[in-house]
Amino acid sequence: MQPIGKTIVVIGIVVVVLGLIIWFAGDKFSWFGNLPGDIRVEKKNMRFYAPITSMILLSILFSLIMWVLRKFF
Repeated sequence: MQPIGKTIVVIGIVVVVLGLIIWFAGDKFSWFGNLPGDIRVEKKNMRFYAPITSMILLSILFSLIMWVLRKFF
């Protein structure tokens, strides 16, 4: 059970750090979601948004974070 507890604590610390970054520097990330490749369609009675490029960038970032965590833990 110790490895599971350690993993939960590390995930909690990462979530807290990300929350603090978004809280204090949220206005610095206004470009996120407006990248080239993010699909946005707005019509009279419909609005569709698919942040494809933003999600690919986020996936790469999370993959790097997980790789670093596995390397040290």
